Amino acid sequence: MVYRVYVSKKEGYNNEDKGVLADLRNNLGITSVKKVKIFNRYDVENIEKDVFDSAVKSIFSEMQVDDTFDSIKLTDRTFAVELLPGQFDQRADSAQQCVQFVTAGVRPTVKYAKVYNFLSKSLLKKWKMKKSKKFQKNS
Repeated sequence: MVYRVYVSKKEGYNNEDKGVLADLRNNLGITSVKKVKIFNRYDVENIEKDVFDSAVKSIFSEMQVDDTFDSIKLTDRTFAVELLPGQFDQRADSAQQCVQFVTAGVRPTVKYAKVYNFLSKSLLKKWKMKKSKKFQKNS
């Protein structure tokens, strides 16, 4: 069975969220976005449920600075970025090694993606258009 967890930084520790928001506003000129929320998504298989629950608290997140969710609301303003098949995923590999080390057992399979959630209806369309124009300009 595949288990999934979403991890995001708590308010006050969410510097990456604030950085992406500032980048959208300052570099791309998109001022309609109100908030950016970034989640680290882990899909884990070949692991027991109790081991997964323990790993969520000790490996996939830091309880003091992270919030964890079993699911999040996916909208048209949400997209995920993950590596292509064959590319080395250091975060997933590190998580696999940690779980294997803690359990002294079989190494699980971990897939990782970064999920961006923008609180603005027209953001994705504008962002894709501006990125495309910027890419064409630099080509």
